[in-house]
Amino acid sequence: MPAADRCITPADLISDADYARQRKDRRAALMPIKRLRRVALGPVCTVIFESYETMLFQVQEMLLTEKGGAAQIPDELAAYNPLIPQGRELVATIMFEIDEPVRRAATLAKLGGVEDHFFLQIGDMGRAPGTPEEDDVERTRDDGKTSSVHFLRFALTEAQAAVFRDPAVTIAIGCDHEHYAHLAMLSPAARAELARDLS
Repeated sequence: MPAADRCITPADLISDADYARQRKDRRAALMPIKRLRRVALGPVCTVIFESYETMLFQVQEMLLTEKGGAAQIPDELAAYNPLIPQGRELVATIMFEIDEPVRRAATLAKLGGVEDHFFLQIGDMGRAPGTPEEDDVERTRDDGKTSSVHFLRFALTEAQAAVFRDPAVTIAIGCDHEHYAHLAMLSPAARAELARDLS
């Protein structure tokens, strides 16, 4: 399907019974792809670049575990279809993963507005800034504490998308928040996988 029309429809879904039988194999097939789409950014942040495949798996998981039947499908599609990249963009789930509750609360309290500080650095072609997904959820509270999960969209220019596959061009994911400034280079294998989203 065209890159600008990627979405999950009810016709793409299988029954809970069929999915339960296929679940193990589907998970095993998706794991190598998910590993390439997962990037550690600094000590406590993980960036997961989403795709049609990862979101289809998530929708099927939600339907299986919550058992809401056909009535549940519209809500799941409304929640997960916006996280499928369209055209010249990448979409990521950003997670701050801190197991210890006190340290997690203290860290998140210092990261207000962090969702506005992520970017892709594409060689000398400049940055593609991350734009928070509009899901009607305020990720940073009035007291300055941010959420541990954010959803961001990175729109690339035509020139940036054109050089994304070029191994001579360095591509990195970064954050320039004053309390969490980190940069992580994307591996050639990760770039090749993410480039599929830009076609």
